[in-house]
Amino acid sequence: MLAAVDHVQLAAPPRSEDTLRAYYVDVLGMTEIPKPPVLAARGGCWFQAGPVQLHLGIEKDFRPAKKAHPGLRVTDIEAYAARLAARGAPVTWDDNLPGHLRFYSEDPVGNRLEFLEKVRPSDPGV
Repeated sequence: MLAAVDHVQLAAPPRSEDTLRAYYVDVLGMTEIPKPPVLAARGGCWFQAGPVQLHLGIEKDFRPAKKAHPGLRVTDIEAYAARLAARGAPVTWDDNLPGHLRFYSEDPVGNRLEFLEKVRPSDPGV
């Protein structure tokens, strides 16, 4: 029986690890976590924030995920969107999910990311 999502893996092009580190750590505020040595030899990097893990694996013929994406729950979404925008990341708001505030962004290699926060019925925009 499924109990939880352990991690989400996204692909990235060869030699993009430094760019990914700058984005996932400095822009999103995640922490890089070590990969097991046998997996580290393949390249890529892993990041974590609380229970959320994103793994970036190197793919030789990389194409960014433009539709498929992780949906990441955040708190204080307006402040988080401002943080991303202030650090040069695109922020595109979308109001098509009832009961949520959400926006899309993309990492520096073009992968789509969704950020969302549930809103209480008394909150504006519900």
